Amino acid sequence: MRRKHFNPWSLGAIVIAGVVLAPIVAVLWIAAFPTDNIWPHLLSTTLPRYMSNTLVLMLCVGLLTAMVGTGAAWLVSRYDFVGRRWMEWLLLLPLAIPAYIGAYALVDFLEYAGPVQTTLRELMGWQTSRDYWFPEIRSMGAAVIVLAAALYPYVYLLARAAFREQSGSAEEVAQSLGAGALQRFWRVGLPMARPAIAAGVAIVMMETVNDFGTVDYFAVQTLTTGIFSVWLESNNAGGAAQIASVVLALVIILVTLEKSSRRKLRFFNLSTRFRPVARVRLGGTAGLLALASCLVPFLMGFILPTGVIMSHALANLEEWNNPALIRATLNTLTVGGIAAVVTVLAGLFLVYSVRLSGRTLPRLLLPVTTIGYAAPGAVLGVGILIPLAMADHAIADTVEAVTGRNIGLILTGSSFALILAYCVRFFAIAQGAADAAMGRVSPNLALAARSLGRNNAQVLGAVYAPLIRASVASALLLVFVDCVKELPATLLLRPFNYDTLATRVHEQASLENLGDASPAALLVIFVGLCAVGLLARANR
Repeated sequence: MRRKHFNPWSLGAIVIAGVVLAPIVAVLWIAAFPTDNIWPHLLSTTLPRYMSNTLVLMLCVGLLTAMVGTGAAWLVSRYDFVGRRWMEWLLLLPLAIPAYIGAYALVDFLEYAGPVQTTLRELMGWQTSRDYWFPEIRSMGAAVIVLAAALYPYVYLLARAAFREQSGSAEEVAQSLGAGALQRFWRVGLPMARPAIAAGVAIVMMETVNDFGTVDYFAVQTLTTGIFSVWLESNNAGGAAQIASVVLALVIILVTLEKSSRRKLRFFNLSTRFRPVARVRLGGTAGLLALASCLVPFLMGFILPTGVIMSHALANLEEWNNPALIRATLNTLTVGGIAAVVTVLAGLFLVYSVRLSGRTLPRLLLPVTTIGYAAPGAVLGVGILIPLAMADHAIADTVEAVTGRNIGLILTGSSFALILAYCVRFFAIAQGAADAAMGRVSPNLALAARSLGRNNAQVLGAVYAPLIRASVASALLLVFVDCVKELPATLLLRPFNYDTLATRVHEQASLENLGDASPAALLVIFVGLCAVGLLARANR
């Protein structure tokens, strides 16, 4: 009988997967065995409101982004009009702006003292708000618009790729049968792109569930805000974990539905000669309408928030020298940089270990580790902070009992918990990039290196590393950008008096001090633009 030797690569892969999955398991455990069970109280009081608001927000944002993203993708893929080449890439730019920054900018633009209402009062001669009607800005409807404006590029990007990959033969057949432009969209283009659109909408809904800054600013009580209020205001970690488990169940349902829709609906190009769809030239009024349809989401999702934030930043130039802003920037660079490096190295190690190992467990754990990206930051905050706090107190008590010294809280009292949350939350990005990059490297190269006496570590460093360097660099940038933008997990896990750019923007804007928040917001937007530029380059 063949004896299985100890394999450090397989062990390392299992350890990494365990660390990624541990917060999810911790949330479920704490929810199942809370110290103070308030589940009946939640069911009879606040949970139905949290749940209904979350579902309404998800459905409305999902529907609006599906309409906007799919419509814009169809226009730039099927028609040629003035400005199409620019709009094809400009429509991606709202990805650079977190939804909470868009929320602060929209309120500042439309509130009573903002430029819109001020101009209306001057033009119409109105004296007070009682002289006219204006829609409520901080409302569910405004939250839907802000989230949709920030998230529609997910649907647009996937839908555009799906429309571009469709064959021109199907369009020509439909046209020869008398189908007009609208009929070809409904009966040919849309059904074939439905899996991609469903995947984009699922991502949008998961991001909507994860959002905290927007809904908190607009006073919309969702499951995510419920986690914060039950934990921080009611001081009940078990209740927060129970709400977090509901969020987790909701996310798992979304992921399952998205995968099911892609599995049940597939289309294949049976022709050996693929011919893309020829764009139809639009001129005159039709071309202007197409351009305007693409401009509206771009203006709402990028120009408006960027313009408002930049105007405040230019009006408060002294804020750029604020020591608090400098500290927040350094903190962001430190924790984001460390988290990006650790996450990408761990993802690379896991993927390489699974490829080396012939065992079943590491291969099964590889796809499961992507659940961290679907889990909202608030859920991970609950799953990380509570177990780490228990471990922290145990370590401190043990050290004090042995040495007589009080070392304090070394895990939760530092940025360790925050970095761990970033690693877990964005591990799927690093893992996916590493898996795709290694899949493009011929196995014969690794076999040749091993035949020359190289061990597994040397093969990784000498063969794979030079060939996947660009993909690794891209993954580093994407993980870093997501760390910079992440708000819920940062609010829950940061040490006392420790700000990042995201938390500084949130705190200053919550105090209605957008002038002090604008430099930090502008830095977040700049970092996001770097990632969007990389994304646009990869999807040319």
